[in-house]
Amino acid sequence: MQFAGFGDVEFSANGCVLTTLSGREYLDFVGGFGVFSLGHRHPAAVEAAHLQLDLMPLSTRTFFNEPQALLAEKLAAITPGDLQYSFFSNSGAEAVEAALKFARIATGKHGYVSTEGSYHGKTMGALAVTGREKYRTPFLPMVPGASFVPFNDLEAAEAAIDENTAAFIVEPIQGEGGIIPASPGYLRGLRDLCDRKGILLIVDEVQTGLGRTGKMFAVEHAGITPDILTLAKALGGGVMPIGATIGTAAVWDKVFGNNPLIHTSTFGGNPLACAVSLAALNAIESDGLCQNAADRGCELLTSLRSVQETHPGALKEVRGVGLMIGVEFNVKDVAELTINFMAQRGIIAAYTLNNPKVIRFEPPLVVTREQTATAAEAFAESVSDAAAMLEGLEED
Repeated sequence: MQFAGFGDVEFSANGCVLTTLSGREYLDFVGGFGVFSLGHRHPAAVEAAHLQLDLMPLSTRTFFNEPQALLAEKLAAITPGDLQYSFFSNSGAEAVEAALKFARIATGKHGYVSTEGSYHGKTMGALAVTGREKYRTPFLPMVPGASFVPFNDLEAAEAAIDENTAAFIVEPIQGEGGIIPASPGYLRGLRDLCDRKGILLIVDEVQTGLGRTGKMFAVEHAGITPDILTLAKALGGGVMPIGATIGTAAVWDKVFGNNPLIHTSTFGGNPLACAVSLAALNAIESDGLCQNAADRGCELLTSLRSVQETHPGALKEVRGVGLMIGVEFNVKDVAELTINFMAQRGIIAAYTLNNPKVIRFEPPLVVTREQTATAAEAFAESVSDAAAMLEGLEED
């Protein structure tokens, strides 16, 4: 099976480089859509996995679990504001599912407001607040109570909130929607709006969290704290799947105060995943990956915008924060051809799920200046080839 020009089979990977079964090497500028922020097989994450495997990979669910406690303590220390408690699961969708359930219990209300073009997962609850009908329609009827408003529109957000609304859920940067950052003041406005309306603010940082935007959490750019924050992807260090739903004491008391077992997960918070995750968080800090994301992201944005200046007819916009960058094309076919030509030049690229006109650049946060320059050069050449090919077809 061949997908977007890739007909080979992945075999091994290290850092930002993936090697296929045929022996060809590629620079990974998709990064597992946020999973490989530490790169592939980061030594700290791999070592933590080996050590925990030799001790106890899964929990009996009977005794206390030290890796889970240490990870929860670490997250409480690094998350903004009064976010304090963590519930661990196995994926971003599960983390969102928990957040939605917690919001209902904490508020006694059942409705949600989400944004058009958003992506929160494909389990039933997460899908119900995902802003793309294409993925919801085959599974109707959805979990009831969700409505959608345009992203970056505070007036629409306020109009959609009613007496039944439990929470507003939002991404600081719409990932699958086309790498669309929150406009200045939007997240702050949502925080104030939720406070005035007496509802919870859920921020989905499954893709933006843990250094991706140049700060540990994307909400730090806006200087706000949500009531509930969701994490996954990079949280596993590129080695183990893990998700986390992090909330305030006020939320936790209402959710778990009467029944500590009201929401549980057999594999969530297992020692293996938690040990790896703790090592990953420590590596993000010790390796200076937030700053590297900011620096390399600035360089990459500059290079990509120079390509836009050269090909204004092909490229509509280059946007992003840190190493979460999107290049929007005017024509979907040019974007797809560009991805194929980049693959031929040894660069892995992909489009965003809800907007195939946008190519995403989300390399590991360990990416070097030389690697970003190589990718930018390959992109420029690939855009030229794609535009020339389409011009040739039109002439025929």
